[in-house]
Amino acid sequence: MHGGNARAVFADEAGGHRWQRVPPNEKHGRVHTSTVTVAVLQERSAAEIDVRERDLEWQMCRGSGPGGQHRNKTESAVQLTHRPSGLRVRVESERSQHRNRELALTVLRARLSEHVSRLVEGAEAAARRAQVGTGMRGDKRRTIRTQDGVVVDHPTGRRWRFRDYERGDW
Repeated sequence: MHGGNARAVFADEAGGHRWQRVPPNEKHGRVHTSTVTVAVLQERSAAEIDVRERDLEWQMCRGSGPGGQHRNKTESAVQLTHRPSGLRVRVESERSQHRNRELALTVLRARLSEHVSRLVEGAEAAARRAQVGTGMRGDKRRTIRTQDGVVVDHPTGRRWRFRDYERGDW
């Protein structure tokens, strides 16, 4: 669900939900339990990485490896450092310093984006773990018992009739 009030609607739904029922094909009347774990998370948006020129430190140097006199005399390799994050990129694949500068900035943006993405994913995983718990019985949020016609919200102790819950009157 999305929209302005989606977070408020689902705020109390995070945790383990148990659905207990006697299936129609169960001949001995045994209760079957299904478990669903629910996490309510903010939808992630693709953020553009803003790299300011004042945060960059450019260094030009000579390339390494084979290449002869041109390689040994010109400073075409570029080493770019992003001061706030400490990420450093070195590019020497092209003969032109100008082209290596462009490539270095492109590679740095990609690495910064990957770094930010990892941080966001880690925060999301921590939020998911905190909401869902281990999925064991002690982490249950709600139990729906169709055979008794009762729905119990465990943290609040509130009870509903299953018919009301099924209609969305909760």
